[in-house]
Amino acid sequence: MKKTKIVCTIGPKTESEEMLAKMLDAGMNVMRLNFSHGDYAEHGQRIQNLRNVMSKTGKTAAILLDTKGPEIRTMKLEGGNDVSLKAGQTFTFTTDKSVIGNSEMVAVTYEGFTTDLSVGNTVLVDDGLIGMEVTAIEGNKVICKVLNNGDLGENKGVNLPGVSIALPALAEKDKQDLIFGCEQGVDFVAASFIRKRSDVIEIREHLKAHGGENIHIISKIENQEGLNNFDEILEASDGIMVARGDLGVEIPVEEVIFAQKMMIEKCIRARKVVITATQMLDSMIKNPRPTRAEAGDVANAILDGTDAVMLSGESAKGKYPLEAVSIMATICERTDRVMNSRLEFNNDNRKLRITEAVCRGAVETAEKLDAPLIVVATQGGKSARAVRKYFPDATILATDHQRKNGSSVGTEQRRCAAAG
Repeated sequence: MKKTKIVCTIGPKTESEEMLAKMLDAGMNVMRLNFSHGDYAEHGQRIQNLRNVMSKTGKTAAILLDTKGPEIRTMKLEGGNDVSLKAGQTFTFTTDKSVIGNSEMVAVTYEGFTTDLSVGNTVLVDDGLIGMEVTAIEGNKVICKVLNNGDLGENKGVNLPGVSIALPALAEKDKQDLIFGCEQGVDFVAASFIRKRSDVIEIREHLKAHGGENIHIISKIENQEGLNNFDEILEASDGIMVARGDLGVEIPVEEVIFAQKMMIEKCIRARKVVITATQMLDSMIKNPRPTRAEAGDVANAILDGTDAVMLSGESAKGKYPLEAVSIMATICERTDRVMNSRLEFNNDNRKLRITEAVCRGAVETAEKLDAPLIVVATQGGKSARAVRKYFPDATILATDHQRKNGSSVGTEQRRCAAAG
């Protein structure tokens, strides 16, 4: 039985009740809904389909709403067609949204583009495929030198590595999406592009204002500012997602693995959930088997201490979604078998709270008795997660002993199953 959890992004290939049932059988623990795509009707139907399957089968899975987040994107181009840029040419970004772009200029969605940037800064477009250097700022225009050939399209993401930007934590779309999540009773929110503690607090207050005070916030670390403020973000969050996609654009690619290890280690010490995401089995979008490097990537994240690993395009739009879940589950189970208890790792000298002390004592006792099962009575999953962070050999069974309302117990059981 695997202990590491699997988060699966659900899309058109996997949204049916039949496929969701197979995904649960294969090892899915959390259904991720990516709100960068799809509408409320689509996401609502996926939630209902999963709940129908859980009702029929008795299996449990948590629901995670992943926000689009505040971002900068290119705007309209002439004819809607991509334009070719050549290394060495001059290219201009403007905050005048009425501009229809071409091979020399394009508008961007962010009003503060000219304010936040300085001469010498780097601008990356389309996940870093096109790099530019800022050479001048004039009025509402940022003038750049193109560093490499590439095709620029509409609605492409723009990254400003190392630049502190003044975007709000929640775009208007995010606010409406979170209200939808509260109404649907999702278990987790994965908050995109978190940069500082106040971002998390703003999201928590918005959730609370709409009945989502029990929804757990997983902060996605996707830029240098988020890394710089990681400790304060971790303290304010219920968990962390190591979002290696945008992070790998914002910081040098060779630094991503060290950032990943740092975040996982700090989450373990804080007894908080950590999910490792992006390109874990990326080749399985097209191929029936992963590369050896991908299999090793999954295993190494587990050995570092991640609580969960995530599938994105592999399960949302790939040719082999079920196989991807099954193979990931096999890797998780095999790696889990060689994991040792983290009692020694977590043996820091800080004073433990009562709950943590009891959980640590339970794991120590179970290890000495070689007990096969640790039963945790919990009301919100915190105790189960505290036990899980010591990675005992025993299976953890979390039970909610107090029904608060008709749906509360089911929510907590799903959350415990996913995070504990």
